[in-house]
Amino acid sequence: MDTNDVSEAARIMGKRGGPKGGLARAKALTPEQRKASAEKAIHTRWDPTIVRATHGSPDHPLRIGDMEIPCYVLADGRRVLVQASVLSALDMAKTGPPTGMVNRLHEFVAQNTLKPFVSEHLLQCTTNPIRFRVTNGRLAYGYEATVLADICEVMLQARDAGVLRKQQEHIAIQCDILMRGFARVGIIALVDEVTGYQEDRDRQALHKILEAYIAKELLPWTKRFPSEFYQHVFRLKGWRFNTLNRMQGPRAIAQITNLLVYEQLPPGVLDELRHKNPLQEDGRRTFKLHQFLTENIGNKHLEKHLTSVSTLLRIAETWEDFLGLFTRAFPRPPALTMGTDLPGSAREVPGEQERP
Repeated sequence: MDTNDVSEAARIMGKRGGPKGGLARAKALTPEQRKASAEKAIHTRWDPTIVRATHGSPDHPLRIGDMEIPCYVLADGRRVLVQASVLSALDMAKTGPPTGMVNRLHEFVAQNTLKPFVSEHLLQCTTNPIRFRVTNGRLAYGYEATVLADICEVMLQARDAGVLRKQQEHIAIQCDILMRGFARVGIIALVDEVTGYQEDRDRQALHKILEAYIAKELLPWTKRFPSEFYQHVFRLKGWRFNTLNRMQGPRAIAQITNLLVYEQLPPGVLDELRHKNPLQEDGRRTFKLHQFLTENIGNKHLEKHLTSVSTLLRIAETWEDFLGLFTRAFPRPPALTMGTDLPGSAREVPGEQERP
């Protein structure tokens, strides 16, 4: 597999964790201080009022000519462009921090020269950009993708009316390039949909992800799940944790493990793991699922995710408290939203046994 394929899979992995210096600082804190610090960090990072992007990456921007425009799809379905990239695409000078950039674009569309061509909707959109978190958790500002097209329309109408000032002509040239690019991208998307190539394209993308995540040969067993992961699951569920035999416990542990961990891997990976490691007659799998993950990508993603989930488990006081933290941090899977699909006893889950 070449570097581009690995980068494509790594894009989905995201970036979790923090600098090494934070570990030394955490050790110096009391348990109460660590809990308060973790809760504050989670509240800041996973503020439910800030919508999250579910798709998109700075490594895969929309390319039009020589321009690269980072774009994302939010959890509510809105398509957004990053604020700074909109200014760059229009060849406008950036001024200062995000608030300065907000004023720059709004002041531009609100000027008297363009006023006859600007809608009230466009004025509102540039006054109030969208705050959102990109797929790696970083806070960003942006606009719905149609805003860029609307500004281009305004500039081209103003140019046709002969009202543009000399210093605005280079922006009109950019808008012309962008509008032609939008048309080209649009026709390609339409052809893909009509011919059915869209489905083949999606399958090719899935193949690249699976190739990066699924090992060609079975890896030898290595402990991947920290003991504290299951200790805290048992604590929050009110189950007795056997320190001498950690493999004992309610059969529900298998389903909890899948929901909290394996279903958080890229779509399609868990299905492929189950295919390679099918259930036997006794309801168990011959190997551990993580033995089929690649060492350099699949298991690294798994271990980083386990660290994040273990932190949430450690600071939670009840199972319901944990579910609230988890669903804010990791929107998938939908089954966790109500907290009713995670079983509470062995009798409730007659199926598979998967304990890493």
